[in-house]
This record gives sequence, C-alpha cells and structure tokens, in this order.
Amino acid sequence: MSERQVLNKTNLGIKDGLPLQASEGGIEELRKDIQRLMDIEAIKQVKYAYFRCVDTANLEELGTLFHEDVTVHFRGGHYEWKLQGREEYVTNIGKSFSSEAVGQHNAHHPEIQILSETEATALWYLADNMWILNHNVKTHGTALYWDRYLKVDGKWLIKETNYERIYEINDVLEERPKLSSHYLGTHGTQPKL
Repeated sequence: MSERQVLNKTNLGIKDGLPLQASEGGIEELRKDIQRLMDIEAIKQVKYAYFRCVDTANLEELGTLFHEDVTVHFRGGHYEWKLQGREEYVTNIGKSFSSEAVGQHNAHHPEIQILSETEATALWYLADNMWILNHNVKTHGTALYWDRYLKVDGKWLIKETNYERIYEINDVLEERPKLSSHYLGTHGTQPKL
C-alpha cells in the first residue's frame, strides 16, 4: 500500500478557485456569479447522489455520475483500491454492496473550488459504517475525499475521486446483527462465494 501523506490542499493538488465574491460589473457578470453558485450546488448534488447510490446499490444511476475515464484511488486501513474507468468502478461497487452488506456513508463539509466554467475540485469529509454480514465484520471511521469534476454537456461528472482514511476501526462481530430493516438484503447484488 502506498505511503501515508500529509492531507493538505497542496499535497492533494487542490488549488484556489475563482473568487466567491460578487463581481463589480453589470448584469452579465452577475449571471456568471450566479452560475458559479449553481455549479457549486450541482457538484454537491452529484456527491450526495453518489453516496445514496452506493448505499442502495443503485448501480445504473451511480454510473451516470462519473466521467467514462474516471480514476479511483481509495486508501483504507488494510486496503487500497486503484481503478480506472466508470465500468470497472461501478462493477466493483456492485460486488461490495451485496445482499450481505449494510452501508451508511455521509459526506460533510464540502470545500468546492470552481476552477473554470468546466472544471472544479472538492474536498469532502466522510463518516461511514459498513457491515459485511457474511464475514461478521463491521468497519467504521472517517476519511478525507478529494475529487476532480468536469462539466460535460452541461452536467458535472466526477473525473477523479480519491480518499484516505483519517481513522478506521474494524470489528469482528460475535453474532449477526438483528436488522429490522435491510434494504440491500432485498436490492443488493448476490455475493460471490
């Protein structure tokens, strides 16, 4: 696994974006200011949809959130994922979020930088819980995501997504949790034995 790095904007390749202040010009400049705010909101919605689609194994919609050449690099306590391309990533998520999984992933505190009309970056703070029921394991912790976005045909897409764990706790469960509701139990993929 790759060496841990200092998680600051410089090391993550995050640069300052366009200023978040109203222009002093006329109506066209004001329209551009409003568009930047709408782009920031659209990027938030893409990332929020990402976590909803992951936790519900909505692979069809999940695929619409990524650029076809997306680069993925995730670093956890005992794992490292390096994937290239939308199809490879969505396929791997489908294997992880099976009917024997329970996932809860939340992104907080977005720091979004609009670099141009078609490029942006963002930092996100993740808090998550993940149970793999057929292995009697629960993982929980936090991570720092850093993403790059491209606006293609008027829609923001994730072009690159990375995370590194801030902390991760892996617990072996003595018994299977008694779930009163288990969405993926019905809608998750079938686990490979």
